[in-house]
Amino acid sequence: QVKAQFESQANTNCVVFTAIEYRTQVVAGTNYFIKVQVSGDQYVHLKVFQSLPYENQGPSLTGFQTGKTRDDPLTYF
Repeated sequence: QVKAQFESQANTNCVVFTAIEYRTQVVAGTNYFIKVQVSGDQYVHLKVFQSLPYENQGPSLTGFQTGKTRDDPLTYF
């Protein structure tokens, strides 16, 4: 659901966009930290915020880190 947001912010187009792993952090909603494969051996880490259900808002991309590998640990940022 955040692929278009990532492509816009990173100024790129992704042929592959596959979530590999994720972690959560509960705040006033939920932060998701997601490792995403964007090409053969290129990965990015995304930070996605999902507000509480009663707010009726979709997920929003709040940060990302590029230049990651499949073996890089997924950490909070």
